[in-house]
Amino acid sequence: MTTPHPPSTPPSGTGSCPFTGEARDSEWSPDRNETFGSAHADYAALRAQNPFPWSEDFGGFWAATTYEDILAITQNDELFSTAKQNVVPHVPRASRRPPLHFDPPEHTEYRTAIDPVFRRSVVTEHAGAFRDSARRLVDGMLMETSPDAVRHLAAPFAMDCFAALLGLARDQTREIRDLGVRYGFAIQDMDNPVIEECSRRLYEIARDIYDRRLAEDPDPSRDLVAGLHRAALDPDTAITETSAVATIRQLIVAGMGAPQAVLGSCVAHLATDLELQAHLRAHPEDLPSAIEEMLRLHAPYRVFARTATRDTVIHGRTVAQDEPIALLFPSANRDETRFEDPDSFVLRRKQNSHLSFGRGSHRCPAATMGRLELLIALEELLERTETFSLAGDIVMMNWLEYGPRHVPLTVRPAAGMP
Repeated sequence: MTTPHPPSTPPSGTGSCPFTGEARDSEWSPDRNETFGSAHADYAALRAQNPFPWSEDFGGFWAATTYEDILAITQNDELFSTAKQNVVPHVPRASRRPPLHFDPPEHTEYRTAIDPVFRRSVVTEHAGAFRDSARRLVDGMLMETSPDAVRHLAAPFAMDCFAALLGLARDQTREIRDLGVRYGFAIQDMDNPVIEECSRRLYEIARDIYDRRLAEDPDPSRDLVAGLHRAALDPDTAITETSAVATIRQLIVAGMGAPQAVLGSCVAHLATDLELQAHLRAHPEDLPSAIEEMLRLHAPYRVFARTATRDTVIHGRTVAQDEPIALLFPSANRDETRFEDPDSFVLRRKQNSHLSFGRGSHRCPAATMGRLELLIALEELLERTETFSLAGDIVMMNWLEYGPRHVPLTVRPAAGMP
């Protein structure tokens, strides 16, 4: 499944760590012109030759590439913090946005309010709305003259699903979908004026969502806004109404990015493996296992970061206090020491303990929802098509997320479809 691709050439010269001022040679630079799968050849070379490299890109950062290192970092909140810098590159912000920008115990208070809303019994209540969206989007894509799996399916579907979870009104759903797609592509282009414009509007929308939902008096154990509001009223927590609104804003963005990236990668994977596509169409009962393996192969995040709270050593390298470490989950998921034949798709892979949803206190709270979204979207796509294949080159997102930005398709509808 990997495309042959030479490792990125390290930039020449010597840089310095912006946190310590220490002179340091840059050992690796992320490829700015990836193709689908090409990053994995780079990561395999790093794991073999330099599994914990320093890069002077994006202001300077370490890159953790192995399963063991990433697992250890994500499970040690005392030594590796998200409070100072939690993504590479560092994104300037006026204030910290919970829950991602907080460490335990503050982070735990937000997760206590958030996690119940993402349990299976609650998420499955929205399956009907998810399926309605998938059917409508697939049917619409079948009518397109130049169908694109991201623009016409993955991006709007991810937003529709999160809107359903939040219980948004139709006008809010439409605006968030349009704004979300625009914001997502602005992030990919690093278009700061558009990012700032969209971010301001997302805060306004989050405030409106908060007020509207509370006016409907929903069940705090099953509604995200009500759960956060109940926590904000508790004097024993650090959560305030302002930080509750900021949490809604943060979750809107998180609820768009990862599902879009993974679903786009899944469709691209199936478009390049027609045998697997035909098998899953004939045996939909194998979809859950196939989804787990595609999650392993196509983990969406590689920019989540931790900063060292004190000087430490990782993989024999000295990491100074406050230096950022990017967690390359896509690399960890293909670590040869953890997964046999790591670049191959293996249906019903044994011990598939991938890291696509992270680990430790910051493990994705919406893992169950993410799996359900993928299952429903792929069920509807396979059922409503006879076959689909690539109609051109896949265009990848930039460093900020691992996944396709465009997946042009040639689609043959199933019998009885338009």
